Amino acid sequence: MIALTLNFLDRQLLTLLATPIKRDLILSDTQFSLLVGFAFVIFYLGVGIPISRLVDRGPRKWIIGAGIAFWSLMTAACGLASSFWQLALTRMGVGIGESCNGPATYSITTDMMPRAQLARAISIINIGIVAGSSGALLMGGWLIVWLTSVGDVAVPLLGTLRPWQLSLMIVGVPGLLWALVLVATVPEPPRPLSASGKAEVPSFGAVLAFLSRWRSAYLPMVAAVGIKSALSFGTVVWAPSYFERQFGWAIGIPGIALGLLALAVSPIGLILGGWLADRLAGQGRDDAHMRVVFWASWGVVPFAILFPLMPTPWLGLVMIAGALFFGAIGNGPANAALQVITPARMRGTVSALYIAVFNLIGYGLGPLIVAQLTDRLFQDESRLGTSLAIAAILLGPLGLLMSWLSLRPFAAAVRHAEGS
Repeated sequence: MIALTLNFLDRQLLTLLATPIKRDLILSDTQFSLLVGFAFVIFYLGVGIPISRLVDRGPRKWIIGAGIAFWSLMTAACGLASSFWQLALTRMGVGIGESCNGPATYSITTDMMPRAQLARAISIINIGIVAGSSGALLMGGWLIVWLTSVGDVAVPLLGTLRPWQLSLMIVGVPGLLWALVLVATVPEPPRPLSASGKAEVPSFGAVLAFLSRWRSAYLPMVAAVGIKSALSFGTVVWAPSYFERQFGWAIGIPGIALGLLALAVSPIGLILGGWLADRLAGQGRDDAHMRVVFWASWGVVPFAILFPLMPTPWLGLVMIAGALFFGAIGNGPANAALQVITPARMRGTVSALYIAVFNLIGYGLGPLIVAQLTDRLFQDESRLGTSLAIAAILLGPLGLLMSWLSLRPFAAAVRHAEGS
């Protein structure tokens, strides 16, 4: 959970620093969305798959530890960037490091926990997403307010650094220590044996053949979660800038407000979603995990559409709270759903493919869609709120449809995985 906290802290701090970074590097909304999204996720596709093969074969906690150390160094290196391309390259490095975390974490957790407790376990781990995202907003908000009051700082050997650069460098440091703690304390559980009694690792081709055979279950499930994440990340990335532009809030203040809000409602949603999915599964509902995702999507969509249309910032925060709460309910069950229907020795590879698509659609396209509406359709940064509402109107119902389409094939895949 703490590793995932650092993951999202390093990943999302950049969203709070949009205004000073755009000003100093002379960037458009679209360029900034590329730094936040595609520059970060592009290497999930190329690097995540080879790493996932190691996850299915080797010591998973060492893979997680190495990933934490590398993404932390790259986050600090982001603070040394002085151009769009330098920041893009270091963001790619953050993405490479973070591609190690998800597949190995979910693989270890699934080998530790019985199915009846898996959704709750993953929901607890995913509190790290809330803690990291909120920490990025809270800590980043506090840091940028404080460092802005201090002004530029001359650092030996590095030259004069702007407040946003110092923020990134400071936040990158704790992960180096936590990499050592994790490797020293987290157990490496034994892996389940195959039907032949051997610890066989399927080839990559065998994994693809399995996914193709069960594409009716995997495709709508991944599409539903990916589209939902595009809606969520598009909102999260641009919400601080929206409050700055629409209501004149100072840089850093939206982060503090949004961070406190997420800490208040999202953990409740995560625990509730995991408990509900496990309860339904215990009652014999084969579609339990995706059923909770479907129900949660009904709650997310209206709040996401209404948030940027509110006449006051306080009503806007209330709408965001609703979207965060319902979004959190589906988070743990969605990740548990993937593990439940995937054979043990394929979980690392399948998780890496899932996370690659999740991030490509969610973190890549979500912020970019909003930025393109603002830059190209309206050509006016003050219309960011309208762009957010249109993106929610387009993405929300589509994600809801895909989650509904996933229910029946997912249930069939669960029955097959359990041999019934």
